Amino acid sequence: MKIVSVIARYLLGLMFTVFGLNGFLNFIHQPPPANPLAIQFFIATGASHFAAFFFAVQVIGGLLLLSGYFVPLALTLLAAELFNILAFHLTLAPASIAPALVAAILWVLIFRQYRASFKGILAAKPAAQE
Repeated sequence: MKIVSVIARYLLGLMFTVFGLNGFLNFIHQPPPANPLAIQFFIATGASHFAAFFFAVQVIGGLLLLSGYFVPLALTLLAAELFNILAFHLTLAPASIAPALVAAILWVLIFRQYRASFKGILAAKPAAQE
């Protein structure tokens, strides 16, 4: 399972690094979405500079996964990104959800390897510190 996790870590790191950089450099041209609300969403996030923050977190998380350092931090950052990506596709562009589902599956495969790092935040009643 460790080999699967390492492969998933490199693939997910590469995905987020490339697509995060694409947000800044636009080297992978994509057709506009068919849903007019999705177009408005992209216009609003671009005009408000929220997209820059979103893409920066993708690049940082992707590079952390590729480097192998601070992997639990990268998983935490990218969990929020994946939630937003999946929510966007489920509500505004369901036809193009496949890459988001692949990324979510890769995230779960990596998480399984590092789940001990999340032990405290996943406890129903965490121990109080004195």
